[in-house]
Amino acid sequence: MISTNQLKNGNHIEVDGIIYKVVEFQHVKPGKGPAFVRTKLRRTRDGNVIDKTFRAGEKFRSVRTEARKMTYLYGDGTDAHFMDSETFDQTAIPETALADKLRWVKPNETVDLLFIDNEPADIQLPGSVELEITHTEPGVRGDTASGGGNKPATVETGAEIQVPLFVNVGDRVKVSTETGQYMSRV
Repeated sequence: MISTNQLKNGNHIEVDGIIYKVVEFQHVKPGKGPAFVRTKLRRTRDGNVIDKTFRAGEKFRSVRTEARKMTYLYGDGTDAHFMDSETFDQTAIPETALADKLRWVKPNETVDLLFIDNEPADIQLPGSVELEITHTEPGVRGDTASGGGNKPATVETGAEIQVPLFVNVGDRVKVSTETGQYMSRV
């Protein structure tokens, strides 16, 4: 069992039979009345985020999580397929649950697949990834690095990002996986 006093961002808990990941939490001690914990929870099944308030000291079933190195094979429109590099077992997860994170993963790339109670549920990405620009409009003459402004660009995974005007097709860029923002050229 895990108590509200032991909550941390990234923990997985079971509430009313549904497994959630703690996105953020805040202990609140009002001047009057008992303390409580205000949380944002992401449902692991479909990725929806909900706000929920609990009494201080409330207990939940702690959920066993394990990260395994898997190779992302491909997405077929409904499922994302992964393969364990040691046992060669293949696993499929609905793409809708992973859509936001799959924007930053190339086929045949190794990722950490998160298993919750021995069921595949999510992928864990590093804070940033390096990707190649496959399409963007050329910068206009007179635009400089200090001139400011951004333009849309498509990276090799198909995701759209905003990049500075001096970035061209073929450049490798560092992109934040949390926000999807351009960080720097590589």
